[in-house]
Amino acid sequence: MRSTLIILAFVAALALVWAGWRYWPVSGDTPPQEAIAVTALGSPSGRNLIGVEPALHQSDYRSPAALQSRLAAYLDAARDAGAIVPGSVVIFPEHVGTWLVASGAPASAFSARTVDGAMMSLAGAHPVSFAGALIGSNEDDRLAAALFRMRSVAMARNYQSVFAGLAREYGVTLVAGSIVLADPYVEDGAVRVRQGGPLYNVTAVFGPDGSPHPQLVRKAYPIPSEAGFTASAPPDGYPLFDTPAGRLGVLVCADSWHPDVYAAVGEAELLAVPAYLQPSGVWDQPWGGYVTPWPGDVPRGDAGRLTEGEAWQTHALAGRLSSTQALAGMTAFLGGTLWDMGSDGAAIAVNGEDVHTATRTPGGQVVVLWVED
Repeated sequence: MRSTLIILAFVAALALVWAGWRYWPVSGDTPPQEAIAVTALGSPSGRNLIGVEPALHQSDYRSPAALQSRLAAYLDAARDAGAIVPGSVVIFPEHVGTWLVASGAPASAFSARTVDGAMMSLAGAHPVSFAGALIGSNEDDRLAAALFRMRSVAMARNYQSVFAGLAREYGVTLVAGSIVLADPYVEDGAVRVRQGGPLYNVTAVFGPDGSPHPQLVRKAYPIPSEAGFTASAPPDGYPLFDTPAGRLGVLVCADSWHPDVYAAVGEAELLAVPAYLQPSGVWDQPWGGYVTPWPGDVPRGDAGRLTEGEAWQTHALAGRLSSTQALAGMTAFLGGTLWDMGSDGAAIAVNGEDVHTATRTPGGQVVVLWVED
């Protein structure tokens, strides 16, 4: 009897330790918001593209409310500068929604030094769900796939909460960066997932009333760091969005380097490119060439001759907008320090033949490109 009581007490103690680790609140180590730079290009009109490049920290993802509050500061800066109009299209960067995978995770996930450590903490907090998702995942990177599949329902809900809320609060069309979700779709005004389906890097566009457009943008050309757990979508499946600013095309990061994607959005008036570039410092380094299939219209000799930044201005949106009917376009990059991942890149605004590359700032920035009515 006594030995049974000892075992029960030991198990109870372990349960208390686990519960304390699992539910201990995240420490308040979120850095204060530094000054946000706002750059305006062109003459004010009834429509514009607003590229938001937030400087984010992993603790911004401790809850949807924390992320929404951090991102709202950038829209406040745009509004204070007089840039928010009914014809505004706000562009958030690629993967700005992806790290909602960590929302509600233990404090150890946010204090981890590496993203791998954070994901181990997240998996440990949900061992049964993670094991089930791992069994159901057959991607090359099964661990990453299992984490995103396990969290996909909550991620879709939180993603919509954050970005629909921002669109509605500021009355803008909002390109919600991107997020990794399991076979996502829109039904009855909500972003939903099929947990057993393939994972996609996907973008939703929200209207000024906060409702998601019925069609989503799925990335066609995942880069190697994504290809182990995300599927590629057909390039010709890119939708167009009717907005108060005009017909909008959205190209997710590496897709903006491929001519077949531009052919799919060739009738757009405006183009938006949510982007994410790493590691830190790569912008001024020699360009290594395509990590996705090499298009036939790009000289292979440009690899090593151009810097990464020059290649973005030559072979992505700035160099390809003229192949479409679009009047203007904007590329916005994710900034900040998320675990050990790093980030680089600076917003590129294209208005006809005029190209403006912004200067990256520690506190993040907002770039406003006014477009003629």
